Amino acid sequence: MIDKKNLIFIPLFFCYNMKIEIPFSGHSNILSQHKKTIEITKDSHLTINGDCIIGVNANLACIDLPEKFKKKVQNSNSEIIFTIKVGPHSFTIHGKGSEKLTLKHKNDIVLRKSAFVCSRTLAIKCDMASDDIPREIIKELQSQNAAGIMIIEVK
Repeated sequence: MIDKKNLIFIPLFFCYNMKIEIPFSGHSNILSQHKKTIEITKDSHLTINGDCIIGVNANLACIDLPEKFKKKVQNSNSEIIFTIKVGPHSFTIHGKGSEKLTLKHKNDIVLRKSAFVCSRTLAIKCDMASDDIPREIIKELQSQNAAGIMIIEVK
């Protein structure tokens, strides 16, 4: 028999990643020329003024993300890795979480190079913006039949 008073309990903390995939569509007005942000939107319409938008008809926006995922993102120690996949191409962006993120926007997800935060912001201090995305990916996304996926992994 084990003498329970001599046992030492050590709490174990597991580091785990959370991952979400968000499908989106291309659009003929995708330019991807913004120097500070990348955006996907649930909206189906896009004008040429939306030069940071790389995808429309996304099935999720900030507000739709699961609560556990939001809590993980709302931590300044969180590293967020975004992978954009379109056809045979992929592109990776690294960003940071923040306790200032509200994640309340009903249509959009925005990744920012800066530390600016609003309801659309999912990550700050990103290492890439929409103008960094390879042009072969953007050319594919300019087809309305194009399908892309934004994979978001939080560490």
